Amino acid sequence: MNDESPFHILMIAVGLYVFHLWRQDYLAHRTGTASSNPLPGATPASVKACVFAAVGAVIIVSAETWGELHLGISEEQSTMTVVFGVYSLIAAFIEELIFRGFIVIENRGKALRWAGVFGASVLFAALHPFLWAWDMGETATWRAIEIWRWNEWLTWTFTPKGWFSTAAVFVSSLWFYTVRFAIFNGTQSLIPSIVAHATKNICVFIIKGAQGFIVGWW
Repeated sequence: MNDESPFHILMIAVGLYVFHLWRQDYLAHRTGTASSNPLPGATPASVKACVFAAVGAVIIVSAETWGELHLGISEEQSTMTVVFGVYSLIAAFIEELIFRGFIVIENRGKALRWAGVFGASVLFAALHPFLWAWDMGETATWRAIEIWRWNEWLTWTFTPKGWFSTAAVFVSSLWFYTVRFAIFNGTQSLIPSIVAHATKNICVFIIKGAQGFIVGWW
């Protein structure tokens, strides 16, 4: 079993519980009994909006895959387990709820909203570990974490693959925000964003499997 598998399983459970809460707000909205403070984007969306969001995600993954092959960096990608693949689907929901749900600028005009989208997308891309690696080695236990030693565990990896993958995540984030606030998503539902993100992660899993980067169940 991969050392990180227990963490991924725990996060899957947490993510499913949060999704249950979001779904309750969604169902309440559909029946006209929504609470005064529902979770963001817990509103219906059209099938057309979801299909459009998914198609855009497929195009982004296709362009990313083509770019990796063209640049000769496809062999530098990380491996993945099936558990991590499932975790990535749950993470798609959690990340959408946080970034496309909570981290938005509302009621201050479109210019400020899209400035916020750009900034949040930079943060979203930077948080993905393509330009950095976190390794505490034998110190990675559940005992007290020495926060002041973070610089000993953080390694910067400014490689062409790192920059390219980070740029791909940034573009993906812009797309996820776009389908949240697009005209065709009149209720500003999170569903198209979740569908787009999940579609992208599924495509990545399939491509990794085809290229031999799925290394087992755990």
